[in-house]
Amino acid sequence: MSSPMESELLLPVGNMEMCLAAVHHGADAIYVGVPLFNARGRSQDLSVEELKEMIDLCHLYGVKVNLAFNVVIFQSELPRVVELLREILPLHPDAFIVQDLGLAKLIRQMAPHQRIHASTQMTVTNSDAIKLLDDLGIDRFVLGRENSIQEIRRIRETTTKELEVFVHGALCVAYSGQCFTSESLGGRSANRGQCAQSCRLEYELFVDEVKKDLGPRKYLVSPKDLMGIEEVPTLKALGVNSFKVEGRLKTPEYVAAAARNYREVLDGAPVNLEVRARDLATTYSRGFFSGWLNGVDHQRLVDGSFSAHRGHLVGKVLDVRKRTVLVASSVELKAGQGLLFAGAQETGSKIFAVTRQGDQYEVELLQKNLPLEKGSSVFLNSDEALTLELQKGWRSRQHQKRIPLKLLVQGMYNEPLLVKATDPEGREVYAQTISFLTPARGRAITEEFLQDELGALGSSVYVLERFECFIQEGLFLNHRELKELRRELVEKLNLARLERPHRELVPVTVAPMDSHPATSGLNLLLRSKAQVDGLVQEIGALAPYRSLLASVILDFEFGKDYAPSLAALKALGLATGIATTRILKPSEYYNLNTIIRCAPDFILVRNLGALEYLRTKCTIPLIGDFSLNVTNSLALGYLVDKGLGTVNLSYDLNQDQLLDLVAQGDPSKIEVTLHQYMPEFHMEHCVFAAFLSTGSTFRDCGKPCEKHQVKLKDPYGNFHFLKADQECRNTFFKAGPQSAGFLVRELVGLGVKAFRLEALNEDAAELNLKVLTYLRLLRDDITAEEALSTLKVRETYGMGSGQLDRSDTYRDRKKAGPLKT
Repeated sequence: MSSPMESELLLPVGNMEMCLAAVHHGADAIYVGVPLFNARGRSQDLSVEELKEMIDLCHLYGVKVNLAFNVVIFQSELPRVVELLREILPLHPDAFIVQDLGLAKLIRQMAPHQRIHASTQMTVTNSDAIKLLDDLGIDRFVLGRENSIQEIRRIRETTTKELEVFVHGALCVAYSGQCFTSESLGGRSANRGQCAQSCRLEYELFVDEVKKDLGPRKYLVSPKDLMGIEEVPTLKALGVNSFKVEGRLKTPEYVAAAARNYREVLDGAPVNLEVRARDLATTYSRGFFSGWLNGVDHQRLVDGSFSAHRGHLVGKVLDVRKRTVLVASSVELKAGQGLLFAGAQETGSKIFAVTRQGDQYEVELLQKNLPLEKGSSVFLNSDEALTLELQKGWRSRQHQKRIPLKLLVQGMYNEPLLVKATDPEGREVYAQTISFLTPARGRAITEEFLQDELGALGSSVYVLERFECFIQEGLFLNHRELKELRRELVEKLNLARLERPHRELVPVTVAPMDSHPATSGLNLLLRSKAQVDGLVQEIGALAPYRSLLASVILDFEFGKDYAPSLAALKALGLATGIATTRILKPSEYYNLNTIIRCAPDFILVRNLGALEYLRTKCTIPLIGDFSLNVTNSLALGYLVDKGLGTVNLSYDLNQDQLLDLVAQGDPSKIEVTLHQYMPEFHMEHCVFAAFLSTGSTFRDCGKPCEKHQVKLKDPYGNFHFLKADQECRNTFFKAGPQSAGFLVRELVGLGVKAFRLEALNEDAAELNLKVLTYLRLLRDDITAEEALSTLKVRETYGMGSGQLDRSDTYRDRKKAGPLKT
């Protein structure tokens, strides 16, 4: 299947200058953040008035504006969001880009006509997720960056919805919407636009408790930037509707370079990769790769020796002299360019002067006494000439985009002069002179004269493309009236191009969900058969509390261990479920079918596609996990209506936000995790394969994940355990667990009955101590303080309350003041 829409080039915008760069270098559409609520917390927030100015400017030039509302919404924010929508919807944005299911539902209720695009933060990587959300009327889906061309083809074949694909810019190492590292390390949620760039930090690799020497490779989870310009023709042929460039925090020059190059290729120009890569890399690049568009390649995605802008590799240092450096370069070097030298250490400077000797350049640098080394790689990472060339596109009238017009002029004696103007979309406006045409006593108006006067559109956004004139000869008209006629045509055309149909907004209220009774209990998530065996062996110690042990969830790396584990747990009378993987791609239904064949008592669903598949393929009860990112009652109600018995709430919630949601939601449908190791990055990138093998995929990596225990140490001294799932995706777990034990009494008082304990690498003794401690806490045999004291003794890496206890520090820096209008 395919969508009939033409291919669109979509550029990022963080301010008006970036907007102008996008418009005048070929963007069909831009995307910019909704004030206060968007996934770039460090970007400039526009006021509603500034947003209107930007939308009107883009619409005048025929460029669409998509508003990024791509964050999760907390319960207490819903009234504020409704008010914000009432202000923004009348500005006629072309679409909202949305992550939160509750927000999508709210927009659809308020404005049934409004286009909605599902953000990549919604983690849509398969067509089943698209089917599940059909009732929300989502028009376009921004696919996960990890989808390959082959996977995109399979999705395209099974849906008529529009598809948007990232083709250029920074790559998040984690699946969008599935990164909790910033939250874990500093209470800054990536799902709230406050990414702390944790993937760009240095990490040390420990294998089986021994630090591995990786030489200069320190940035183990920092991918190269995506450059998919070679893949654009293939993606266009597949029927991809929108080609997206990342970068709302970048510069106008970056936007201009990306827009210019991708526009030309989309329009059929040769790729000419070397030339295009130079411009693109010089404006910003951490090194380029095609990302996952051609499938996984664990040896090429992450270099590991750098994590910031490098630019375009041009050559090497041949000699370091007293005042100059001799460089072999594949491009001409000039004064004013910036060079980065990458040797044992990185350093850089602008060029002060240069002398060419064939393909060698003797360079005098502006900055003196740099620690340069013979043999260092040389990168061109800034170019004043390129910057000025790109800036002309939006600063010079001569180079700015113009809208072509057709003018039809009619004039007869004793009648007004009539002009019809037609724009490329077929809009027509008319204007006529106040005075009638009279016989000329001197010089008569001619077709050439009228074309010159009416076509003098230099101060407008228009340019005359075609002129037709039917006028009686020998007539006169005052020159001033022609100028007024031209002004009137421009004003009418501007209004016509900005006009959008007026639609009334539907009043909405956010009412609390109805509550239902439920049975209290602890759900235990285990990650290995050895943990199951340990629980079975020590189950006698839990006998006084068995009524509170509600279920066991199996989350194994190897599916072969499910059947014996299920049998052992069911023999003890324990309800047992199996967890799906967090990601589902078009060729990955084997695992879901394996789970169905195992016939567990329930299935823990971790992604939207799995929910759609399982609810249509089996009758096994389904419950939802934290990875569905439920942070408000609208999203909770939507997923419950889709068949989930309970939903584990998002790990983005601090205690106040959690309690707000519980108070307004149905507590019987809510599960809260009491004890866990925060699952930080969830990645297609495999650290095991990249740094413990020479293999590019699971086919040739030798499966080091089955032979070694791996952990990473960050610059702050925190350790992070690494585990692979059944599809070889890595999850990065914080080694120190967090506990919500201090909230148990309050949550129980609000009606929450379902709680979870998640194991990671515990042996039987550690695991059973934790289970027993939390069961005693739930039965009120011990206090939260006593429970935490017992557990902390056994934790090598410490223990805390994580983001839950950050009500005083968890604050979006952009929400200090009222919204400007």
